[in-house]
Amino acid sequence: MYNLGLDIGTSFIKAALTECSSGNKVNLVSEPSSEQEIIVLKDGWAEQNPEIWWKNTCLAIKNLISLNNINPSLISGIGISYQMHGLVLLDSKGNSLRNSIIWCDDRAVDIGKQAFTELGQIKCINQLLNSPANFTASKLKWVKNNENELYNKIYKFMLPGDYIAYRLSGKMTTTKTGLSEAMLWDYKNNSVADFLLKHYEIDSSLIPEIVPTFGFQCKLNKKGSSECGLLEDIPIYYRAGDQPNNALSLNVLKPGEIATTAGTSGVVFAVTDNVKTNESERINNFLHVNINNSISLGKLLCINGAGIQYAKLKNELNIDSYVEMNKLSSVVEVGSEQLTYLPFGNGSERMLNNINVGSNMLNFDINVHKKEHIIRATLEGIAFAFVYGMQILINDGVKPKVIRAGNDNLFKSKVFGDTISTLINTDIEIYETTGAIGAARAVDLRNGDFNKFGNNIIDNDFLKTFSPQSNLNDYKNAYNLWVEKLELTLK
Repeated sequence: MYNLGLDIGTSFIKAALTECSSGNKVNLVSEPSSEQEIIVLKDGWAEQNPEIWWKNTCLAIKNLISLNNINPSLISGIGISYQMHGLVLLDSKGNSLRNSIIWCDDRAVDIGKQAFTELGQIKCINQLLNSPANFTASKLKWVKNNENELYNKIYKFMLPGDYIAYRLSGKMTTTKTGLSEAMLWDYKNNSVADFLLKHYEIDSSLIPEIVPTFGFQCKLNKKGSSECGLLEDIPIYYRAGDQPNNALSLNVLKPGEIATTAGTSGVVFAVTDNVKTNESERINNFLHVNINNSISLGKLLCINGAGIQYAKLKNELNIDSYVEMNKLSSVVEVGSEQLTYLPFGNGSERMLNNINVGSNMLNFDINVHKKEHIIRATLEGIAFAFVYGMQILINDGVKPKVIRAGNDNLFKSKVFGDTISTLINTDIEIYETTGAIGAARAVDLRNGDFNKFGNNIIDNDFLKTFSPQSNLNDYKNAYNLWVEKLELTLK
């Protein structure tokens, strides 16, 4: 028997099969062949057509079944991971009313800021653990303010993963974890944040039925099964946003465990049971997937300037591979002979109080610094940005015990991994896994066996560990110089 995992991404839809008994990966496919379109109608806006997600989901499922010659009757359940914070609007017949306003759209920033002021920062921090900011609830308020005729046709609003579950099943549902990422969960009262709905003049009836994160949510109906190529009545047992799901995929479930990704942008997701925050505008707090009967939070910090910087450098230096770049970086000593790189310039950095400081290479000496220095300084600069962000999380109550990461391009670099591990004084464990594989394995967590789940990840996916290096002072000196240059730039 097999589990099917879906990862509804911005660029691609991924589908994975895993064996139920062992958790072993069978195969992973991605659709389409080129990135899904992001529709930009105005500067700062970003939309996608939900129908495209569904079309590519169906293609991915059919290709996965065909490539592996799997009888669909052997698929026992489905798990879904999805891009967070998007807004999908459906009418009473289940038709999409407009393009989805996705996570990177910033049209509702001012609405969230105004709500933070009018409701009061203390109330928002105590009950939402965040500013309403530019999350799904604020995007829905934008629609109400600017597209009122369309707003009046809304029957339910959804997150992207809710929409795919609806297309599979015909049932409109959501989860507590989904509502927390929409900024509609009241942590103080452990309920829907009615006070924010009231402030935004949004009727709570627009929220779909709430189903468990793990366990039976809905099952494929005739229409969904005929379109995607699966059998009718297969249950959907799991659903979560991509960052909580990534943490789950890395077995990051307990306080002190941290999941990090270093793709185009970087994300640090730290698990805690402390329902407090002093950093409501630099980090975000969401319910983690393993809430059960107690509160488990993920403190999320985003770094816009991460892998995109390294990819840009690869193109600028005309180097064939990241492997070659990583080799070149290793011949230079820690600190890159005081060459300092600020790896930003990919939009406003939330952890820097929404300032766009730009991308800067500082202290360059034409007689000293060669391309290997530039490569190492870039890797160190990105790593220092991660450390800077992790320090914000630590100051907000996170106590790191272990960091786990996927085998992204940056974490294939020993320079990058050693730098973060040494400065945070914590091991970094690297795993070969993806969100779709994690979502597939999560299907079996309806039985609550987290130990077996974690063991499957360790047995199947573990690759290596970065550990703190003995020359800590060299790393500290380089990092302190980087912080000094950053602070001068921020003034």
